[in-house]
Amino acid sequence: MALSPLVPTGLGRLESRLLRKLARASSDFDLIEPNDKILVAVSGGKDSHALLHLLAQIQRRAPFPFSLIALNVDQGQPGFPKDILPRYFAEKGYEFRIVTEDTYAVVKEKVPKDKTPCSLCSRLRRGILYTQASNLGVTKIALGHHRDDFIETLLLNVFFSGQLKAMPARLVSDDKRHVVIRPLVYCTEAELAQYAAEQAFPIIPCSFCGSQPNLQRKRIKQLIADLSRENASVPHNIMAALGNVRPSHLLDRQLLSGLADVRDDGDTDGPDLYQISRQM
Repeated sequence: MALSPLVPTGLGRLESRLLRKLARASSDFDLIEPNDKILVAVSGGKDSHALLHLLAQIQRRAPFPFSLIALNVDQGQPGFPKDILPRYFAEKGYEFRIVTEDTYAVVKEKVPKDKTPCSLCSRLRRGILYTQASNLGVTKIALGHHRDDFIETLLLNVFFSGQLKAMPARLVSDDKRHVVIRPLVYCTEAELAQYAAEQAFPIIPCSFCGSQPNLQRKRIKQLIADLSRENASVPHNIMAALGNVRPSHLLDRQLLSGLADVRDDGDTDGPDLYQISRQM
C-alpha cells in the first residue's frame, strides 16, 4: 500500500510540500511499508531533525501502521551537549535511544590532520547503526540525505573517484540483514533549512567535520551554486539525469555485455579491431 494518496490538510505550505515529496519517494522506491519499525538516525542537524518530524507527521496520516524510534549516537566530541536531544525527544513523545561510542578518539588517532575525517567517521557511525538496528529488531534505517546530497555525491564520484554513481534511495546491506532508506531524496537542502527554522528544531552542528576548510564536497557545492546562478535548472537537471539513464550510451563493458542489443547502425559481428590494432 503506497503513501502517494496522502494529501495533508491544515498544515503550512512548506510542510505539505515536503510531506508530498516524502510520500512520493516512498511510493517510487518502496521505502515505508506496512508494519515497518523504522530506526531514524538523528544527529542533531537540520536534516535528520526534519526527517524525524516529517515521518512522525506521515505516521499519523498513513493508511497503514508503522513505528519509529529515534537514535542518536554520541560520538564523544568535546563539548557535545548530551542533554539536548534526550530532553527534546521526551518532550515530543518520541521513542528513542542514545548510544555513546567514542568514535571521535578513533578518528583523531587514525586520520592525519591534513586529511578529512568524514569517510572514516561515517563508516564507524554506520556500523553502530547496523548493530543497534539488529539489537532493536527494526526493519529499516532512515537517514536524512536530501536531494542536494544525491547530486553532490554523483559529481564527487565522477570528478574524484572515476565512478558514475550517486547514492540509492533504498539500499540493502551486503549481508542482506539491513535496509537503509533515504526518504528525503526529493527534498532540497534549502527547503529543509527553512523548515528547520520554522519548527525551531534544537540544532547541534557537527563541529568536527564542519571545521574542515577544504572539503571536496564544499567545492562541489560551490560549483553547483555557481552554475545555478547562470541556469536555475542545473540541480533539477542533474537529479533528473539520475532517473534517466541510457546504459547503451555509457562505456561500462560489463554493463553493455548484459544488454540484449547495443548496436548503433553498425555490424558488431565484424573483425575484432582491438586484436587487429595489436598486430600493427
